[in-house]
Amino acid sequence: MTAVLTATFATAACSGSSRGAAQPSPRPASSDRGELTAIAKARADSVRHPYTEADIRFMSNMIGHHAQAIVMAGWAPTHGADPSVRILAERIINAQQDEIATMQRWLQDRRRPVPEPSATGMKMRMNGADHVMLMPGMLTQDQMKELDQARGSEFDRLFLTFMIQHHRGAVTMVQDLFGTYGAAQDETVFKFANDVNVDQSTEIARMQTMLAALPPERQSP
Repeated sequence: MTAVLTATFATAACSGSSRGAAQPSPRPASSDRGELTAIAKARADSVRHPYTEADIRFMSNMIGHHAQAIVMAGWAPTHGADPSVRILAERIINAQQDEIATMQRWLQDRRRPVPEPSATGMKMRMNGADHVMLMPGMLTQDQMKELDQARGSEFDRLFLTFMIQHHRGAVTMVQDLFGTYGAAQDETVFKFANDVNVDQSTEIARMQTMLAALPPERQSP
């Protein structure tokens, strides 16, 4: 996977001259010096490493993806999770809260819409009606309900199973980003996406080991 990501990034970097930088945004009304400095730095970074619509979609969609993982992990203390599962859940919450802040700041500095973290998916309007679009790996409402109703070892099993599904979806989103021509040249986007790929792939392997170590599932009479 590392070789694929490295090769993809190298190809994107070599062809960067064929893509235009982001269009200048209107000067913000706020006179806050810190905000102006952040926006100026974002524009300078975008000149050196142009970002694309694929980068914007990735950063926007991953906010909701992370938000759902945080809700799932937040149930561990109240649903009788095993201490090892609770520790994993705490790590997921701490890491992904920080990453949501990074994604929101990246979008804000580039004067792009910043979606609110939503565990139910991305709201989209199509043919005059509102629809909710789930990112790869995200749990359906029925799966979330099933997890919320579980307790003890049943919660552990479902949490690990569903979080593996969830993490695999995040890895797929990264692969799609790096497979998109011109994407992930922006330094922050590239580093963040690469970190998601490595960290969540590592956690998938850890959760698979934890899942295999659980006692056999009791069969209903």
